[in-house]
Amino acid sequence: MRFGILGPVHARLQDGTPIDLGGPKVRALLALLLADAGRVVPADRLIDGLYADAPPDGAANALQSQVSRLRKHLGATAVEFSPAGYRLAVAPEDVDVHRFTTLAEAGGRALRAGDPHGALRALTEALALWRGEALTDVPGAAPLAARLAELRLVALEDQAQARLATGEHRDLVPSLRELIEANPLRERLRILQVRTLAATGRQAEALVAFEDARRTLAEELGADPSEELARAHLDVLGGEPVDYAPLPAQLTSFVGREQDLARVGALLAEHRLVTLTGPGGTGKTRLAVEAACGQEQVCFVELAALYEGADIPQALLTALGVREDRNPVRRMIAVLAQNSVLLVLDNCEHLVAAVAALAARLLAACPRLRVLATSREPLGITGEALYAVPRLDAPEPGTDLLRAKDFPAVRLFLDRARAGRPDFALDEESVQQVIRVCAALDGLPLAIELAAARVRALPLRTLAERLDDRFSLLSKGSRTAAARHRTLRAVVEWSWDLLDAEERGLAAALSVFAGGATLAAAERVCGGAVLELITSLADKSLVEVSGEHYRMLETIRAFCAEQLGADTERVRRAHAECFLDLAETAEPHLLRAEQVRWLERLDADHDNLICALRWAMDADPVLALRLAGALAAYWHLRGRRAEGAQLGRDLLARLTGPPEGMVEEYVLCVLGAVGAAPEDLALREHVDRVDALTASWHSPHRRPILTVIWAMVSGPPDERPSLVNGQVAAVIGTDPWSQAVRAMGEGFGQLAHGSVDAGTASLTTSLARFRAIGERWGMTQALAELGPLASWRGEHDRAVELMDEAIALCGELGAVEETAEMLAKRAQCHLRAGHLDQARADCARSVELAHRMGSPEMLINAYSGLAELATAEDDPAQARRWLGVALEHCPTGGFAFDLARAHLLVGMTKVAEPEQVPHWLRQALADQTVHRDQRLLAGVAEALARLALARGDGLLAAQLLGAATGLRGTGIAGDPVADRIAARAVALLGVEAFTAARAEGLTMSQERVLALSALGA
Repeated sequence: MRFGILGPVHARLQDGTPIDLGGPKVRALLALLLADAGRVVPADRLIDGLYADAPPDGAANALQSQVSRLRKHLGATAVEFSPAGYRLAVAPEDVDVHRFTTLAEAGGRALRAGDPHGALRALTEALALWRGEALTDVPGAAPLAARLAELRLVALEDQAQARLATGEHRDLVPSLRELIEANPLRERLRILQVRTLAATGRQAEALVAFEDARRTLAEELGADPSEELARAHLDVLGGEPVDYAPLPAQLTSFVGREQDLARVGALLAEHRLVTLTGPGGTGKTRLAVEAACGQEQVCFVELAALYEGADIPQALLTALGVREDRNPVRRMIAVLAQNSVLLVLDNCEHLVAAVAALAARLLAACPRLRVLATSREPLGITGEALYAVPRLDAPEPGTDLLRAKDFPAVRLFLDRARAGRPDFALDEESVQQVIRVCAALDGLPLAIELAAARVRALPLRTLAERLDDRFSLLSKGSRTAAARHRTLRAVVEWSWDLLDAEERGLAAALSVFAGGATLAAAERVCGGAVLELITSLADKSLVEVSGEHYRMLETIRAFCAEQLGADTERVRRAHAECFLDLAETAEPHLLRAEQVRWLERLDADHDNLICALRWAMDADPVLALRLAGALAAYWHLRGRRAEGAQLGRDLLARLTGPPEGMVEEYVLCVLGAVGAAPEDLALREHVDRVDALTASWHSPHRRPILTVIWAMVSGPPDERPSLVNGQVAAVIGTDPWSQAVRAMGEGFGQLAHGSVDAGTASLTTSLARFRAIGERWGMTQALAELGPLASWRGEHDRAVELMDEAIALCGELGAVEETAEMLAKRAQCHLRAGHLDQARADCARSVELAHRMGSPEMLINAYSGLAELATAEDDPAQARRWLGVALEHCPTGGFAFDLARAHLLVGMTKVAEPEQVPHWLRQALADQTVHRDQRLLAGVAEALARLALARGDGLLAAQLLGAATGLRGTGIAGDPVADRIAARAVALLGVEAFTAARAEGLTMSQERVLALSALGA
């Protein structure tokens, strides 16, 4: 059977024979079931449809009675019953309303997809199914009839739009007029009427139709025409000549933003709203202008001069080049909707809410519109793609000229400096000043341009040195620039003025953080509800989010610090106390397995720790000393000893002795300072005081790292008084780390006195103890000795394996200086194994790291290694050159430098020409470090043996070789110098005489060796 309700309700057999359906109630029931053909219709809905608001008593029975009547007409199985209701057992495609719905929806989709011909075919077929008004013979089905009438009207509108799009609209006007008479408030019909009249050349009638629509809507609904109806009206008028405001012409080259330009272009291709964010002076406007170049139609709107959000629509109309209108938003929508336009809204931050509201409305109404905005905070619209414009990359200090000139910040500085001074050029020295300037100015393009302009009148070095007062220095920009861009201060003030009182208070307080603040630190130091405010500052580009830290650019931080005023003392003290707590909390963890995590935590706040220490030196030296004491282990493990030493010297200048209860902190401060500057006379009084303080120490230290630093400064024990008196062993604690240190100290002492086996055993014990607690620094120290000892024994693979582990551990610790030392030692192991290429690579890397850290001691080691390598390759001239470079880096005084110098002098005697050896030997013998470490004296003996051979004395050479082995406690397998001396001595004496003389030297006392060395030298 086939059914229809798009007109009078009917049912027919497949051959077309009509079926009698009975009275109105049965026909109404059939219509309701047909509307949901094939689906169960709840009984309640059927009762409502049949009886409306006046159901009879026993409505369920009444419904059942009507169902029974319908079954009599259609068949007993036609209507199925279930607990949920009734179902007409018929396929939807056998009912006209379902075929209509399917075709109408297909037509609508085709129309929206840009296929008006396909839409017209489907819609025409759908509408042909209608046989008049639906359900006219079923009074009880009025709601269903109204719904079907709405579906038909939408289909008629879609059909009219398809006909208009395909040009088949010649007889469309009369049908539209009839539909409008029946539906006068239906705006889509009005739009179709206006456009159809215009398309048939009846512009005057179209304008009349628009006026009729406008008047009807105003009188009946009190509403203005929709944006689409207004756009149809504008199209009838033929539009107005559109003359979009062009992009501003640029007077300077576009430098260093190639990657940013590509990324913004990609965002514009994918998103309709892109906002460039960043602090003032980042170059947002310039990047937006460059990104907009090449677009077909661009309209540039400068908003900085506006004061009220209400002024924005008129500013846009002016930029669009159209006259004023009573409804400017409607007018600009009508204009922008006509073409594919890129609207550039520049400097939105001071009117961000109003800009956001207008942009959202324009984007919703104009499907082909795209917006590129610049703002110090996002517009906050759904669908907005953000691009935080980065600062220009600047090279690290020390970067060579060739590489530095490739960095965008340097390129920009050079370009702008040459604009004022065409002869301006960079060399290896001046490029370092430019790097310093670019780094100090945070890579902000505007600040760099202002600084480069000063090169015309200021020497580059003076410019770099005066950036501490950057706001006064960079106070002259282009006279034609916007006021907010003429000076560096104006750039920041523009952002500051946009903040409310609470935001300003937090921004000023955050300026005490040198390296950014975690949320917890900000809450403690600044007080109050920080989360929302700091998020707002981040949105407004006053702070940057970097991991867990909120950071300020130095320029912004300097400005905000000026605003702190009378609150400075309180906030700075809170900052210092906060980071003192961090350092003291971290300190015990630094000597345990979790040390890497805690070192990283201190690294993350390194700048804050140093800033707090610097402030406390003047404001509260006792707090400063506590902080310095808590940081001693950090400086030591991280290889930042030079930093700690300088800060220690500055702090000691403000102290006359240890404050009460802070002897250990005071001693740590003195030892750190004197270890790096042993000849600093200003420290002598402090050193004497430390000698007196430590003489009575007989109990373990509160700060275990003190034991290690004390031993390093004191050096190997001997009969002479050391720099710091007292017995180190008496103050070593019983904790696992201190006991591992005890074993390590014993091993070092045993090696220094020639007890190789005992020293190896002690260091092996120390390594095991450090491994047990997972302490990496101690492991590296033990491995750094065990590796060379294995190399002495000829266990070259084992030696390299041990040094590989030491280097890996240094990498985990981030200890660059000690990595340089380990590389130099591994190079020695490779050299003895004959792996010259590997030795060369290690020496080169060691030199690079030592230069980066500015460590004279490590430079000496690295260059000495290169000299020994040149000697092994039989290139004495190159060896002498490397040793000369090493000597340039070698200061004197203090155990650490004396040790390095002694190594260097001994090494020089091994590789230099014979006539130069006596002078260096005398210098080495005058160094008390040689007397305190038998390993060094062994090197002197080998050097003297080489000198004896040069004089033809093979017997003395053999004796001294034996003495070197005896003093060191072992021979060295693969030592190229010793092997050459031995071979030449055998050639002079013969095997038996050489063996006997060497055996005699093995038992030679240290005093005898010193006497022979002095005589030989």
